Amino acid sequence: MKFQKKYVVLAALVLALGTAVYINWQLSGSKPSTASKELGAASYVSATVGDSSNDEAVQTAALSKESKNYFATERTKRQSTQDKIIDEANEIFSLENTSEEDKSDAQKNVEEMLKVFTIQDSIESIIKAKGFTECLCYISDEGVTVIVPDAELNDTSVLVIDDAVTSHYEVDFEDISIVGA
Repeated sequence: MKFQKKYVVLAALVLALGTAVYINWQLSGSKPSTASKELGAASYVSATVGDSSNDEAVQTAALSKESKNYFATERTKRQSTQDKIIDEANEIFSLENTSEEDKSDAQKNVEEMLKVFTIQDSIESIIKAKGFTECLCYISDEGVTVIVPDAELNDTSVLVIDDAVTSHYEVDFEDISIVGA
């Protein structure tokens, strides 16, 4: 009797397991074949014309062209301002009738400006390394202004930018201004 009970229980378990596998196979096979969002699922970068994500991609591409032009123009302006400051300092150094005190002041100003330019470049590099496509940083007496593309600006990015600025320049969080362009 014990021997038959074992076989009956074993047969019932095998039957239950087989039923569970069959039901699982039926349910997983009935999923629609359309692409769904799954964690870790691969997706193609280019989309079809009627897809709403394509409209967003077109807007982002247009925005990035405008942003690239804006950032390029601003970098050119900043570079010309920096060159002008350095040229004026070189003029003071080259004048023969300039006093040593004026030359010393000009040298200190140039060194201070170069330090600020270097810090600005460092902050920009760090922010770009953290995933931003473009970035401009301006340091003034009032604080630090960081300009990034508007499409990349969100709550998390603000924290990343604040961290990048405060790690390379001593400034309070209240004195950091983040602007989307």
